[in-house]
Amino acid sequence: MDALQEKDRAQMCDEIAAFFKEEHDLELGVIGTGRILDFFQEMLGKHIYNKALDDAKQFYARYADNMETDYYALYKDVR
Repeated sequence: MDALQEKDRAQMCDEIAAFFKEEHDLELGVIGTGRILDFFQEMLGKHIYNKALDDAKQFYARYADNMETDYYALYKDVR
């Protein structure tokens, strides 16, 4: 099963075809652009996924730090 929705995949293939036409003056069809997309998904997909997980972990760690600071800011002076 493909991880991309069909409309997203079609849009990406269109963008790949436009890139190769503009940058290399090559006309690629649906099969060629699909194979290029599949290649990059296979080569980069897991790396991008893992990077996104690392970024999310860092975001939530900062969020938790801020939440702890905000928590202690609520304390009242009891002198």
